[in-house]
Amino acid sequence: MKVFTVHKGLVAPMDRANVDTDMIIPKQFLKSIKRTGFGPNLFDELRYLDEGQPGQDGRERPLNPDFPLNWPRYQGASILLARENFGCGSSREHAPWALEDYGFRVIIAPSYADIFFNNCFKNGLLPIVLNENIVNDLFSEAEQNPGYQLTVDLPRQRLIKPDGEELSFEIDPFYKQCLLEGLDEIGLTLKEADAIRAYEAQQEIRCPWLFHAIK
Repeated sequence: MKVFTVHKGLVAPMDRANVDTDMIIPKQFLKSIKRTGFGPNLFDELRYLDEGQPGQDGRERPLNPDFPLNWPRYQGASILLARENFGCGSSREHAPWALEDYGFRVIIAPSYADIFFNNCFKNGLLPIVLNENIVNDLFSEAEQNPGYQLTVDLPRQRLIKPDGEELSFEIDPFYKQCLLEGLDEIGLTLKEADAIRAYEAQQEIRCPWLFHAIK
């Protein structure tokens, strides 16, 4: 998982509420359990005019000219601006995989579905919750100013606008530390590998019959 400290990136708007995980990555692309390769099919039903299938070359598919992520001004965006209840629907972890694989590092919205919200942290994405009025202002600024960028300072928990105005955001201390270290829950566990091995060695002495059964 990538380390997250300070990130500055282009903002792209997703101006619709209740975007579910099937819209983020449609069901036909869920056959793979690899974490990569989903970016071309992010928001597939919105980005393309045809029905996508696994293995298709997205470069040969007709693009929807009305979808913002297809507009030249939002190419290379790494911060997604969204509306309320983003990531609702099924609990598929492929949704944050697709967002991260596309190039997004940050999502800003008034609210998220709980499972999606937690899955983001486990995959190196930072989902920021801001007041709806503040999000409305960000939408207006992003749409009125081509090339609109924001800086996200995770250690200070600040969102910095182009004019220097700073907005604070909350984050669970555990998830903050995971992002700062670039570690998911498995990675955090492996940091204690020596202690785990020492404990297992002691247990094998105390309860050898358990380990003989396993072996």
